[in-house]
Amino acid sequence: MHRLYEFIRRHPTLVDGMWAFVLLMFSSLWLVTLVTNPETARNVEQDEARQLASVPIVLALCTVVALRRRAPEKMLLLAAGAGAAELATGAFPMPANFALLVIVFTNASRAARWASRAALAGALVAPTLHTLRWPGEDQSTANAVVGTVFLTATFLLAWVMGDSLRTRRAYYEQLEERAARLEREREAQAKVAVAAERARIARELHDVVAHNVSVMVVQADGAAYVMDTAPEQARKALETISGTGRQALSEMRRLLGVLRTGEHSEGGEYVPQPGVEQISELIEQVRGTGLPVDFRIEGAPRPLPSSVELTAYRIVQEALTNTRKHGGPEAGATVRLTYGADDLTLLAEDDGRGAQHELYAVGGLDGLGQGLIGMRERVGMVGGSLDAGPRPGGGFRISAVLPLKSGT
Repeated sequence: MHRLYEFIRRHPTLVDGMWAFVLLMFSSLWLVTLVTNPETARNVEQDEARQLASVPIVLALCTVVALRRRAPEKMLLLAAGAGAAELATGAFPMPANFALLVIVFTNASRAARWASRAALAGALVAPTLHTLRWPGEDQSTANAVVGTVFLTATFLLAWVMGDSLRTRRAYYEQLEERAARLEREREAQAKVAVAAERARIARELHDVVAHNVSVMVVQADGAAYVMDTAPEQARKALETISGTGRQALSEMRRLLGVLRTGEHSEGGEYVPQPGVEQISELIEQVRGTGLPVDFRIEGAPRPLPSSVELTAYRIVQEALTNTRKHGGPEAGATVRLTYGADDLTLLAEDDGRGAQHELYAVGGLDGLGQGLIGMRERVGMVGGSLDAGPRPGGGFRISAVLPLKSGT
């Protein structure tokens, strides 16, 4: 059935042509019956001239059915002409008159309002004209009125169904247009958020790289100064330069591809960026706002790459901010830092009631250009992974794994 529907949708004119052929066959059979049955012809008082006039009328009405979707307004005029020809010649109404119902429905379902109104007017007038032009023999006035009302109701039903289809089609088109517009706006907002977050990350990592390079310069100057008098100190300085240089090179590799737009126009001075040690201060600050936070560090703390420290701090900061905004007055938060052999695992979760709102907020659609988009950008910069979503039983959970060893 689906394939049949797709075929009908792709070939509307072919389908209408097939229906027109079926209508032509029934109408031809009707005409042959009239010609070959003298009794029928005499009863309807239809002479040879009227029978001949029925032929072009039948062809015209079948053409109306065949081309109703390709040229609905023109076919409405052709149907009106065929109806006028029937009234003028007195040709007996034949099965081809079914095309009048079809063209009324078709024009009512289209956007051309003048054609729809004309079809409605024809639907109201045609049954009455039919009754007046071909009154039934031995038919009472009451029966004639009932027949006219029934035929008028049939035409009106066809028009109402077509108009309903037009309204429904316009509604679906409006929904599709709105969905497409929202999709474009969402993509534009996401791109803006990614660009803004990358610019901010680039500014923050600038301090990291600049610090490493500064250490290398100072150690190199010191090594050159004591090379002759204290070779051991010079060797240690060179080792420090080597390690710091590798770390700086790793940071520069992560920085590749980050577009720093608007750095000079935004202004502001560079300030030292926070790290893992400042998370405790952040927790105390959040607790001072009334949000209870359970903060624990598992494993043996050790020095981390500056970019990893910065990423961990920002993730905790963003998670606690979303908890305060969307978790509700009774929400509590938990923050875990776990030092592994090769990575730092960060878990930030809450038991609030705003999981859906929080998910919406961290999705980057609240106009702040931050949230989950910024988190994924940061985690991706250090080669880690991020998992965020509602937690079982309520609340929201953010889990990140940040590798500590730089790749080659």
